[in-house]
Amino acid sequence: MKNTQSKLKISRNQFIKSALGACSLCAAGLAAASSKVMARTAPPANDQPQTARMGFTSPREAQWFASVNNSGIKCALCPNECRLQPGQRSLCRVRENRDGQGYTLAHSNPALIQEDPVERKPFFHVLPGTRALSISTAGCNLKCKFCEVWDMALVAPEEVHAYDMPPEAVVKHALATGLKSLSYAFGEPVIFYEYMKKTAEKAREQGLLNLMHTAAYINPEPLEELCSTVDAVNVDLKSFDEEFYREVVGGELQPVLDSLKTIREKGLHLEITTIVIPTLNDDMEMISEMCSWIKNELGPDVPLHLARFYPLYQLSGLPRTPVSTLDQARETAMQAGLNHVYVTRVTGHEGENTFCPACGEKIINRVGFVIDSMDMQGGKCSHCGREISGIWG
Repeated sequence: MKNTQSKLKISRNQFIKSALGACSLCAAGLAAASSKVMARTAPPANDQPQTARMGFTSPREAQWFASVNNSGIKCALCPNECRLQPGQRSLCRVRENRDGQGYTLAHSNPALIQEDPVERKPFFHVLPGTRALSISTAGCNLKCKFCEVWDMALVAPEEVHAYDMPPEAVVKHALATGLKSLSYAFGEPVIFYEYMKKTAEKAREQGLLNLMHTAAYINPEPLEELCSTVDAVNVDLKSFDEEFYREVVGGELQPVLDSLKTIREKGLHLEITTIVIPTLNDDMEMISEMCSWIKNELGPDVPLHLARFYPLYQLSGLPRTPVSTLDQARETAMQAGLNHVYVTRVTGHEGENTFCPACGEKIINRVGFVIDSMDMQGGKCSHCGREISGIWG
């Protein structure tokens, strides 16, 4: 890897492309608007108007804590495995030792409640053209230097506006607006584990799909338990380089790889996203190695999203990813044997579309987050009948 520390009459398609020309920016920098703004634009939790409150929390006793040394406790939710004395809080800023008992401050207090196309979550092989309701609280167990929602994820719950919205209210809102899925996304859902799990259980009872977009920095046992309530996961595989994970992400690579294998073994639909960052993780040899690992360990039909980087947060001095680099990365991934490789955040790029791995026909035509056309029947290519991995109905 390169030195991380030092580089610290108009047709319908034309009309759609014109209208959505800024989508790639929205998906990157503009999607990372202030958490205070996101909270204010959230829907009410019930039939009465509700005002977001600064620093609102609803502390609950939490799972995955073990007692150590008198009143000390250890959090076993993620690989950080924080050891906390009374009054201390974990690295993710939301899990706390209260008199020897583990508590979470990320339960029923979303700082973001947002309805979007499912393609933005991002899922390209889950109910295309539908919309999902996303929720997220403050906090994260990593510290990415290119975080797109740093003012929500890399702060404590006391520093954002949040709603009082228990799991029942989230599900009620999704049903009332005719949505088909809930998405635990934008922030890191691992840190609001108990809230997500309870919401997912109630959503499943009502026939809603549960989607999770995560960095997958979680220990095996809690992940296995969570897999029983989640239907699809998009994992941010931020690089295939240990140094990058330590210096730029603030974590380790191996736990993420282990999580990917667990998700696949549990039979959940899996997609992967890698933001390609100039000078930091855009080495084609490394990308080839990553894609070979995906093919061999997870299977060639796992969709890979190669996303364009936009200068943000502590990496604001880097340029956005050249389209030529994304083209080369996509070609590298396909040569490694992956069947569904996408280029995202470049509206109108050919790599937004889905092609049948068997006959090569375009079966889903996308422009940004808009589905222009689909040529599939029953989850299969209409041209040759090849089954396409995903959740289609």
